[in-house]
Amino acid sequence: IGALAVYLCSPQAKFITGTDIVIDGGWLTQ
Repeated sequence: IGALAVYLCSPQAKFITGTDIVIDGGWLTQ
């Protein structure tokens, strides 16, 4: 979760709009 928070605070995050970001440790792919 920490890495995502850092990314969302970075300048590169300006390209992310209206999306869901799933942080579940890979459970969604199983």
